Amino acid sequence: MTQLVTLNDVRAAAAELAGIVRRTPLEPSRDPVLDGVHLKCENLQRAGSFKIRGAYMRVSRLDPAERALGVVAASAGNHAQGVALAASTLGIRSTVFMPESAPLPKVAATKGYGAEVILGGLTVDDALESAHKFAAETGATLIHPFDHRDIVAGQGTIALEILEQLPETGTIVTSVGGGGLIAGIAAAAKELKPGIRIIGVQAEGAAAYPHSLAVGRPVRLEKMHTIADGIKVGRPGDVPFAHVASLVDEIVTVTEEDISRALLSLLERNKLVVEPAGATAYAALLNYSVDYDAPTVAVISGGNIDPLLLMRLIEHGLGASGRFMRANLRCPDRPGALASILQLVGAYGGNIVDVYHQRSDPRLSVGEVAVDLSIETRGSEHATEIVAALRDAGYFVSVEGPSI
Repeated sequence: MTQLVTLNDVRAAAAELAGIVRRTPLEPSRDPVLDGVHLKCENLQRAGSFKIRGAYMRVSRLDPAERALGVVAASAGNHAQGVALAASTLGIRSTVFMPESAPLPKVAATKGYGAEVILGGLTVDDALESAHKFAAETGATLIHPFDHRDIVAGQGTIALEILEQLPETGTIVTSVGGGGLIAGIAAAAKELKPGIRIIGVQAEGAAAYPHSLAVGRPVRLEKMHTIADGIKVGRPGDVPFAHVASLVDEIVTVTEEDISRALLSLLERNKLVVEPAGATAYAALLNYSVDYDAPTVAVISGGNIDPLLLMRLIEHGLGASGRFMRANLRCPDRPGALASILQLVGAYGGNIVDVYHQRSDPRLSVGEVAVDLSIETRGSEHATEIVAALRDAGYFVSVEGPSI
């Protein structure tokens, strides 16, 4: 059986990390529907995520012979940056394997922290396989992103900070990929405060834990799809799995729409830039997937997001909340027809962002044109009202997205 990390292990990690990691702020949520929820802002941590905690712990405990051979890691971005920063701080050579789909800003940041980056494979699991091979060939020490007791102990220091900052915390909710973060938090928090609830959140399209827990062992997912690349892990780690099975109260999942809405809320309400994986805990609270005992802390685990992806997710989040829609209309090809449509949308308070007008679509009848509108609205009810008005005026209308 796997020996679980103890509170003393986590306290020893905290002493090791003193002066290396930041004590990140614990801020109350500004969203009025989340009364009693606080945010542990690990997106403001060094290297932009919680990963430096575990990475530094693991690297710092290597002996001189191991340090001389360097370290190797595999990651979609956050662990990569954590390992690169930890290694450079300790004067150790680092090599990081990243999937080809890794966001460019994360690749650039990892190189900036001093690592040699090698791209290859489609997933973190592919990159991890390459890292194992590299370690066998060169003697470099593999710094696993989650499956090691030192990693778990380092991540657990977050729980120490939370319970010092807000001793009355009743529930901690956090994202889950391979499980190192929630394992460390549970190990420390459950020993300090046995009655506390620990809840993990996975992306619906990459949720390895529910089935693994059901069968009692880590099971690999055959396929994954999620915007939350930081928790896109196909198989739970053996060490984290033992902790989750013993200490974690519940694992829930969230959809891509949930994550997009959460990112938008964190940006608008809380003025925090957060990556998709970092927003999953907040998403589960925002969509009422979690019954929590206030005060509750949502761990905002990372903020390393590609600006281009952020632009797309903001639009997606607006659509998911009914504040932005794309409406496709057909209307007669005659003078003034387009102006009438725009006037009607404006009369109902819709703000038109852009218009695409075409006659060449073979699906159109003779004398008919297609009009695509991007419209800002005040919410789902307002969007529904605009669509109803267009249909009442005799236009054939279809709407893209989940809001209508």
